[in-house]
Amino acid sequence: MRLGGPVFNVDNTDPELWAQAHRALGYRAAYGPLDPKADDRTVAAWSAAAKAHDLLIAEVGAWSNPIGPDPVQARAAVAKCQEMLALAERLGARCCVNIVGSRGAQWDGPHPENLSEATFDLTVQVVRQIIDAVKPTRTCYALETMPWVFPDSPENYLRLLRAIDRKACGVHLDPVNMVNCPSRYYQTGDFLRACFAQLGPHIRSCHAKDITLSGKLTLHLDECRAGLGALDYRAFLTELAKLDADTPLMLEHLPEPEYAPAAAHIRGVAKQLGVSL
Repeated sequence: MRLGGPVFNVDNTDPELWAQAHRALGYRAAYGPLDPKADDRTVAAWSAAAKAHDLLIAEVGAWSNPIGPDPVQARAAVAKCQEMLALAERLGARCCVNIVGSRGAQWDGPHPENLSEATFDLTVQVVRQIIDAVKPTRTCYALETMPWVFPDSPENYLRLLRAIDRKACGVHLDPVNMVNCPSRYYQTGDFLRACFAQLGPHIRSCHAKDITLSGKLTLHLDECRAGLGALDYRAFLTELAKLDADTPLMLEHLPEPEYAPAAAHIRGVAKQLGVSL
């Protein structure tokens, strides 16, 4: 596997400095660096710099709501996803990632219809539309797991993959996002093993963070830095090590000073297990 994360205070107009900044932090994977309007020469320069420094471009984000309630905004979101998937293909990124979206006004929020069969069917239709417009061969379109919209479990993810029925649809695994109840919280090792058993061959990239459960009623789960919560990183890294050696594990959602200790925790667990990052 390859550990990666964002870099800060770097000249993003220079691909060599961008690549060096990642390697200086010990990262071997990076988030997509370019705007979809980048010309072929620019894309080639960033791709070459990444290759020269053994840096894998893990994912290109297409963050938007292609199943939203406003049809104009939803169509614009689909177009954005197609545009970002095309960029991921040009860069040779592992995946273009987005969440499914939401049927409500908050693009990534809960809604009564999010887990309905109608939303499942709409998701299948929209993902096919995104993939079929681009027809990628080097990358894939992947849906990030979520707590309150599909895919909210490995079983529902498999249902989606089979229904979408496109080779270019892959899995983006964020296990913390699916820890949405106490039973999963207290059994994250078993849950992680179930995720990898069902989704392993399809996983293209993963997010690395952690989660805490507070004693405040009724139920409060919060993201936190890797190593400060309940996620079983021994199980996570053990299962990741069984996959393609280039599978990225990407740190996210932290203030800049928190990335170093998060990476240190993950590297420490990896060292104990004897697995390479």
